[in-house]
Amino acid sequence: MEYTRNGRPRVVITGMSAITALGDLRETWEGLKAGKSGISRIEVSFTYPPDFDVQIAGEIKDFDPIKYGVNPKEARRMARSSQMSVAATHVLLEDAGLTVDDVRAEGERVGVVVGSSMAGHDMAQKLTTEWKTRGHKLPSPFGLVSSLPNMPAYYVSQTIGALGPITAISTACATGTQALGDAAELIRSRRADMVFAGGVESIITDYCIAGFAAMKALPTNYNDRPAEASRPFDADREGFVCSEGIAMMVLESLEHAEARGARIYAEILGHASSSDAYHFAAPEPEGAGAARAMRWAIEDAGINPEQIDYVNAHGSSTPLNDKTETLAIKKVLGERAYNTPVSSTKSLLGHLLGGAGTIEAAACVMTINEGVIHPTINYHTPDPECDLDYVPQRGARGQSRCHDLQLVRVGRAERLHRDRARIERCGCVYWRTTAHAGSGRDVRWPSWRRLCCSWRLRRPSPRRRASL
Repeated sequence: MEYTRNGRPRVVITGMSAITALGDLRETWEGLKAGKSGISRIEVSFTYPPDFDVQIAGEIKDFDPIKYGVNPKEARRMARSSQMSVAATHVLLEDAGLTVDDVRAEGERVGVVVGSSMAGHDMAQKLTTEWKTRGHKLPSPFGLVSSLPNMPAYYVSQTIGALGPITAISTACATGTQALGDAAELIRSRRADMVFAGGVESIITDYCIAGFAAMKALPTNYNDRPAEASRPFDADREGFVCSEGIAMMVLESLEHAEARGARIYAEILGHASSSDAYHFAAPEPEGAGAARAMRWAIEDAGINPEQIDYVNAHGSSTPLNDKTETLAIKKVLGERAYNTPVSSTKSLLGHLLGGAGTIEAAACVMTINEGVIHPTINYHTPDPECDLDYVPQRGARGQSRCHDLQLVRVGRAERLHRDRARIERCGCVYWRTTAHAGSGRDVRWPSWRRLCCSWRLRRPSPRRRASL
């Protein structure tokens, strides 16, 4: 077993958790596969007047931090994003096969990288309003500190006893993805053996919704049809839908994970980030910044663009993003882009802002493990400038276009690769890509795709393929 790649430790994912408008990680994934929307009318977060422009969001209506083991006294002092961070961490420990004592025993070698776009903005808004209505008397001693952007990361570190590097990422919509990349880099640079990483957001407040609406960033014509509001790449898209939630992962060096007998979900091969240096909100029109990040990530992974078999898009449902992201994908993948499935998790969950990248990474991991690409819902009217395969699903109007990646084991393991134990452990196999009947796609000979680990297995002979 090679524990390093290019002289640096290999990084694997050994635990995942999530709390979204669709439920926990398993409920969220099942909902994504089924094309179930988590967007609805706002009922819990705040009360709005009848003429409020945007009355929908991806709201978690039944979240109770106490049910996750969060101390009631501490919970009252936390912003909602911090509550979610601690709750998701408790679930994450169990999924990774860890206990707090396990983490504390390696305290200095365990890091935390948790990001948020606006963190405790809800707490700041709430307590500022209360302070003013009380006649500017002494404010809550916990209000200011609870709203700081590093508090989700702090609470995770405190909960598990992690004494290693700690970082709070805040790069708007890229936060969750960058948190995973920075966490992987801590392991690659040997500053940590294990990192708890993720992204969180909870800013469904009247001011935030009104502010984004004033920027013309939110859809205003779907208050009576909330499930149809987020429609990435569709010609009738109006903007993103604000949502809340969190996704967390445990990242470890492969050697550390193997030593403790951890279940390995997937390996992180590469990451990158770039800046448009263009506008504080709008993307660069030609998608140059997004293309740079994708190209650098591919280079960092040591693979070729031809090896990319699926893209989980940012797909925010804004007129500008979806167009420029399509351009960026085509710049990186070339003609192959037209044959590569692209889907948007935000079509189902809405935009979790700081939490978006991590839940979308979790969706990719589940795709690898189960062989299913979830659909992009509400894609009904094609946009000539968005001309890729977005895995559209028409819900009740027609049959699903959700891709079904059928598992095919080819030959004996020792014939495929010299390291039979590795193949059996990570489940590395050939995949055959087809589509559900009624999709409108002419399925001839299926293409063979490598969706699991980094090893390139030998393609079966034509005679062998014909027998499958």
